[in-house]
Amino acid sequence: MFDRLLVPTDGSDVATAAADAAIAFADRFGATLHVVHVLEPYELPPDVLDEGAADSAHAGEAAIADAVDEAMVAGVETRSSLIDTPGQIHENIIAYAGNHDVDCIVMGTYGRTGLDRFVLGSVAEQTLRESPIPVLTVHEETEVASEFDAVLIPTDGSDSSRAATESAIELAMSTGAALHVLHVVDAGMATNGRIAGQILQSLEDAGEQALEDVIGAAESAGVSTIEASLMNGQPHRAITDYAHSNGVDCIVMGTHGRTGLDRYILGSVAERTVRLSEVPVLAVKDADGE
Repeated sequence: MFDRLLVPTDGSDVATAAADAAIAFADRFGATLHVVHVLEPYELPPDVLDEGAADSAHAGEAAIADAVDEAMVAGVETRSSLIDTPGQIHENIIAYAGNHDVDCIVMGTYGRTGLDRFVLGSVAEQTLRESPIPVLTVHEETEVASEFDAVLIPTDGSDSSRAATESAIELAMSTGAALHVLHVVDAGMATNGRIAGQILQSLEDAGEQALEDVIGAAESAGVSTIEASLMNGQPHRAITDYAHSNGVDCIVMGTHGRTGLDRYILGSVAERTVRLSEVPVLAVKDADGE
């Protein structure tokens, strides 16, 4: 499923968790792992005579070396690079991925509460929103299962969820995992009043159709075990609750590219799920969804 994985690292605990996850996935799929550190705008390459900046750059090199050493112990082939190209960190990560035909970017991110739940702050979220290739996110506490038993694909019938469906089916097939298909009806969309019941019924009917579409695709692909569920509630919370209750090892979701103000305001179900999930989340963007 994956031939080339990319993990950016800065040596932090959450970046180390991402490296661990990337190594596990690379080992599972026989992929080459690219390990990079992107210099901050105030950092300089180690050979530049600026003591503070050089210390930071050396720290980046040390972070790369730690991840590469760990990968070597696991028998994973690696490539490494210290990136000093001008520009935003996430832009450099995405550009590197494109230039090296990377299949998936693996990144660590943080769960947040309060105002931080709604304001874009992390490189991982910027990468998630703008990367044209899949992004796998983990938290510091996330553990990647050595063997996948269950893969979850939430679906709403959109183009982005259909793109994610293909990846979820491929992941289930390549690992022998059961495929769990979930549609969450956001009851808050049905406003109060006489027609609320009709709206809710229409939402449930659309959800049933979205489930049937994924089930049909999975059956055609030869997925051996398929579980389908329709739930009501806040989508991101229902998804993470379902994953926790059903022993899901990875969530595969569709996401959208955004521009303008939306680039800075957390609003998508995928991003909220990334922040709450206890298991890795693979976010897949529809090729025509920009």
